[in-house]
Amino acid sequence: MDEKEIASLIKLLDDPDPEIFSHIEERILSYGSEAIGFLESAWEQSLDTILQERIENLVHKIQYQNVREDLALWYQSGAFDLLRGALIINRYQYPDLNEQKIINQIEAIKRDIWLQMMYEASPVEKVKLINHIFYNIYGFSGNTSNHKDPQNSYISQVLESKKGNQISLAIIYAVIAQKLDIPIYGVNLPQHFILAYEDEQEKQNEENGILFYINVFNKGYIFGKRDIDMFLKQLQIQPEKYFYEPCSHTEIIKRVIRNLISAYEELGSTEKVKELIGLLEVLE
Repeated sequence: MDEKEIASLIKLLDDPDPEIFSHIEERILSYGSEAIGFLESAWEQSLDTILQERIENLVHKIQYQNVREDLALWYQSGAFDLLRGALIINRYQYPDLNEQKIINQIEAIKRDIWLQMMYEASPVEKVKLINHIFYNIYGFSGNTSNHKDPQNSYISQVLESKKGNQISLAIIYAVIAQKLDIPIYGVNLPQHFILAYEDEQEKQNEENGILFYINVFNKGYIFGKRDIDMFLKQLQIQPEKYFYEPCSHTEIIKRVIRNLISAYEELGSTEKVKELIGLLEVLE
């Protein structure tokens, strides 16, 4: 890394010529994360509001570039870790957040469930215990009063406020369950996101091995296939096989991004919408 060049380039950021500024910006962007510390230091020392704004935009562009690259790497590597995917999306809005704190918060909930988990418990008993700890002890709930708020889609905010939308609550719930070796996975239902309890042994007898479904937005309510049939009938949607079965982690993260796009469209944040569409394209 050429520290002298970065310092010299930053000094030229207030150049009024758009062509020169564009060239300088491009050169700084090529340094990626390495330039952020220098940019932040220059921002603190400057009293020029135009220069500060240009620095802020540059830092954001570098951070967005990083999120896009990390998301592409996660996807190309097989998208095995759902929590990792959610953390990358979280970084879009909260680039400086301590991700270990989020991991520790999830581990704490998992530990509290594990301490009370009976080895011989049935699937329903296990889910009832998770529900008790998750909703009654930790106080998680669906954000019904401000459902379209983009904060509902960022895992760090949901862990702090204990309120989220269907998909963010489902991600936290499923990650905790899977850490406890409980086979609970996301199901990409139209206009709703639910979880399924999948039994490997039942898979031999049943078509998809799903014992039951869980509505995380409604305090972990347990229901069956017939309820999905009725839900789809009410929406006048033709049943499809994938409405009843676990979906991939990629599909879950894509849905998180689509929720964010919808939320920011509602707020008129066109730049964020454009950037999130860019993230969605990485997963196509």
